[in-house]
Amino acid sequence: MLARLPKIYLTLALGLLLAFALAACSNGTQSVFETSTSSNPDVVRVPWDYRVIDGTVGDLIGSDMTILPDNTLMPNDNNYATGDKVFILQFMDAEMITHADQRNEVRLSAWQTLKTFKQESDAQADLEKLKVDLTAEVDLVGVYKTEFKGETRNFAIVELPTGNRIKQPIDEAMYNTMSEKQTVNIRMEEVHDFADYDSVYSKFRGWAN
Repeated sequence: MLARLPKIYLTLALGLLLAFALAACSNGTQSVFETSTSSNPDVVRVPWDYRVIDGTVGDLIGSDMTILPDNTLMPNDNNYATGDKVFILQFMDAEMITHADQRNEVRLSAWQTLKTFKQESDAQADLEKLKVDLTAEVDLVGVYKTEFKGETRNFAIVELPTGNRIKQPIDEAMYNTMSEKQTVNIRMEEVHDFADYDSVYSKFRGWAN
């Protein structure tokens, strides 16, 4: 009977028969034609940095204004006039990407304007709340050596209070000292999320002796 059908119907019929056969053979197991999501990377967005820069009020557009030099459109809440000098608080966030092979990748965003201030002291006060410098005692995960073409390098791995681990080069004297330690003192910077202050990313800023 299939021989009497036009070729297009014969092709469709054979395609349906193949699909039913594959479905019948699967018995609930994953088809070889399906793509597993297990290799998808884990992505976490974290606050990365803040800064204060100088700016100038450009055009006034209704209740908004543009900020030069980037022509960023902002609400004109402080009743600025065109040409006024302002201080701009900007932020940058980052995507921390962990791939299936445990390889880490960091993707930084562009700088984005948050707020404007008439006084630089007010802008710096906000900045100091969002970027906090401190000294902390942290867990020393371990130290190790690498050798390549006759050259030896030493590294220490520490775990910051937020749980992320960082690797830092150290000299031979520090390697010998740290080999027997379980904790070390470091200088660090806590970068807080302006929209959720409890969300914080810690950065290593040096060893505290």
